[in-house]
Amino acid sequence: MSQRGGISKPILPGQTVGIYGGGQLGRMLAQVARRTGYRVHVFTPEDDSPAGHFANQVFVAPDTDEEAFRRFANSIDVLTFEFENVSAASLEWVPERVPIRPGPQVFWTAQDRGREKAFLQKYGLPLPKFATVDSLADLERAAQVVGLPAVLKTSAGGYDGKGQAVIRDSSELANAWQAVQERPSTLEAFVDLACEVSVIVARDVWGACGVYGPIENHHTNHILDLSVCPARVEAGVAHRACELARKVADHFELVGLICIEFFVTAEGEVLVNEIAPRPHNSGHLTIEGFAVSQFEQQLRCVCGLPLGSTVQRTPVAMANLLGDLWFPHEPNWRALLASPETYLHLYDKNSPRPGRKMGHVTVCATDVERAALTAVNARDSLGLPWE
Repeated sequence: MSQRGGISKPILPGQTVGIYGGGQLGRMLAQVARRTGYRVHVFTPEDDSPAGHFANQVFVAPDTDEEAFRRFANSIDVLTFEFENVSAASLEWVPERVPIRPGPQVFWTAQDRGREKAFLQKYGLPLPKFATVDSLADLERAAQVVGLPAVLKTSAGGYDGKGQAVIRDSSELANAWQAVQERPSTLEAFVDLACEVSVIVARDVWGACGVYGPIENHHTNHILDLSVCPARVEAGVAHRACELARKVADHFELVGLICIEFFVTAEGEVLVNEIAPRPHNSGHLTIEGFAVSQFEQQLRCVCGLPLGSTVQRTPVAMANLLGDLWFPHEPNWRALLASPETYLHLYDKNSPRPGRKMGHVTVCATDVERAALTAVNARDSLGLPWE
């Protein structure tokens, strides 16, 4: 492996961590880095970004601005990321002395669903049945191979259910192709789903791994709604998910953090759904629930420092707070915080809107059912009128 992702001199407190992206994941990484004594520079197209509020310096420019990106890259000692849609061209402007972690090849693979599935298939990792699609004729053939019902997903750019179309019978093929705007896609078979889980793996420059999870995830309108850990699955399923997640990180020769999302079938089979080479929404509960959070692990890994502990301190649940909660009135923060078990995280975004992730609430409890119920009840209390 090249110096970019492999072993080199450690990046120590006082040096500068560069974060590509200005969202809430970058914000929580920046908070940890500043607490630990690092300087933080953020590159983002957004003015007044969540991560920028904790940065020593913010470079506000599109990633196509070569001059701005070069200035950013020349000001840092290591580069890491808060999202996977990274411009390959911009990474070519990073000076050779600066480690890029995870490496560009990881992002190239994760940015395209077809490439991602081909990579996973190459190493024999279990997947739902799928086929790549580049035309309506491809889609018609794929439906015969994969079977229906199935879901058509754009190969690039989709998230939180965007860029997807469910196909229940052959009469819906043409409409589905139009729904994804005739873009390269994959057709994926429906599975007999019991639940969805995620596993987060931190892998350091020596190849050692720390694992969080599995974390049980529940979605509403394709957006993560509630995560609980430990997941309420059989021990064999939990072991299998963690084992597969480690394999994905090792096959990538990853340095940094990666989240692997899994489908667990009614028969107990564990299938890889997708990967994200960055911190993950489901991992927010590691901040209060684990000895060392996913964000501190990311910092340790990319800076060439030893891994921290992934011991879980307590059963924990996390509920997302979407912009819908800001209407018709300001959320009732007093009601939410009335429970001493709740921890509130707001991302300091300036414009709440329906479906936008504005924050999350975490609850630690004696058991996972109590944690989940308290988190949901706390979020529901935000809708109560202020006194």
